[in-house]
Amino acid sequence: MSEVERVAVTGEAADMIGRLTEAHGPLMFHQSGGCCDGSSPMCYTDGEFRIGDSDILLGELDVGLDRGVPVWMSKAQFEYWQHTHLTIDVVKGRGAGFSLEAPEGVRFLIRSRLMYDEEYVNSQG
Repeated sequence: MSEVERVAVTGEAADMIGRLTEAHGPLMFHQSGGCCDGSSPMCYTDGEFRIGDSDILLGELDVGLDRGVPVWMSKAQFEYWQHTHLTIDVVKGRGAGFSLEAPEGVRFLIRSRLMYDEEYVNSQG
């Protein structure tokens, strides 16, 4: 059984992640479930956002760098999103959070779809 991809990235978002990595070093994402930016993916310098036992690793984005960019989500939020495949994209505009892309005049956002039956079954490992 192959590993199911739960998170992906668009080409435009991968380019922005590359530029942010050049400026800030290795990055990470945490899929926000808070009030400030709703369900926006928040981009931080790797380790800046404290990950704990209440978080799970959804996957790592392959954006053509030396290492993948980890994407985390709280376990509680994952209970609601476990049937969903997420794609990180970037659009013009400013989000209301502390994500690293904000000064660039863009914001990351999530595009989602329900997993296909086979994907979901295979994701249960």
